[in-house]
Amino acid sequence: MGKARLEAFSDGVTAIIITIMVLEMKVPHGDSWAELSKLGPVFLSYVLSFIYVGIYWNNHHHMLHAVKQVNGAVLWANLHLLFWLSLMPFSTGWMGENHFSSLPVAVYAFDLLMCAVAYNVLQWQIIRLHGAESILAKAVRGDIKGKGSVVAYVVAIPMALSGYAWLAGALLIAVALIWLIPDRRIEKVLEP
Repeated sequence: MGKARLEAFSDGVTAIIITIMVLEMKVPHGDSWAELSKLGPVFLSYVLSFIYVGIYWNNHHHMLHAVKQVNGAVLWANLHLLFWLSLMPFSTGWMGENHFSSLPVAVYAFDLLMCAVAYNVLQWQIIRLHGAESILAKAVRGDIKGKGSVVAYVVAIPMALSGYAWLAGALLIAVALIWLIPDRRIEKVLEP
């Protein structure tokens, strides 16, 4: 079956996730800088999550350019990814509202870990469908950034729970910054 519905549905869910996240930021009741500054942690958590959702949307978009068709396993793997991404507004809001305290940061890191696992499951299902010599399989061999991200998320969870939430948060920011550098592996394989 074709991939158009999977792409359209994924784009729609991603747009809704971003919308829900921004709606979680409540307008301050006062008109002073002091009132506005109280939103600092909520705004910072929103910015970080907006970047992460954008990274997933961008990479998902590129990955699907290497896909000719999908099957039931790919559809379910994609839903698995969207499930974990859809929890991003909750983990983002909880982390921001609680000023990046230990348990909310650990839950946020766990959500990011599960998003990464789900993305890899989707990638594996697509490669399984298209073969070990497919465009996607060739493009993602030796995925250092992806594997390193998973390790960073795994490290961030106990780090946050051990009272080093600020350090775990810095690690999560560093991973996001690494992914802001465009990953051109799929584009390179698709170029003539």
